[in-house]
Amino acid sequence: MSAKKEHYVNNKDFLAAMTAYRNSVLEAKKAGKQKPPVTDYIGECFLKIANHLSYRPNFINYTFRDDMISDGIENCLQYLDNFNPETSNNPFAYFTQIIYYAFIRSIQKEKKQMTIKQRMIQEANYDDMTLQPGEDREFKNQFTEFLQKNTVIEEPTKSKDKKTKRKK
Repeated sequence: MSAKKEHYVNNKDFLAAMTAYRNSVLEAKKAGKQKPPVTDYIGECFLKIANHLSYRPNFINYTFRDDMISDGIENCLQYLDNFNPETSNNPFAYFTQIIYYAFIRSIQKEKKQMTIKQRMIQEANYDDMTLQPGEDREFKNQFTEFLQKNTVIEEPTKSKDKKTKRKK
């Protein structure tokens, strides 16, 4: 038999580190001191979880994947104190969910920005643009036609209010 493959984050060690960190935070609060910094091991676990989650098929092809990873780690640090080892013994799952939803929010934010950029290209008045030296009006027209044909504007879906549903 082959040896059992270990995961990239050992949940037992992660739980022990989270419990020790939470105890040090509680002691610091009682003593009226500042909250202690996050340990390197906990930060390393956040980074490993975010990196491995970003390789899933629904996240891997985004050009802003590094920004998504950063947002995920930032959210983990933001909600670090909410993890309670007394109620849950699975910090890996807890922080994976935090990172997953941070990724979703990042994608939504980037899609919104992309829609705004595409709408600006579509509706821009290109006659106000000045030509660069060496360009002629024909080049400008070809460029604007290309942009207008190849940009697809995805309108965000809006949910209807309860009031409009009742009137129907």
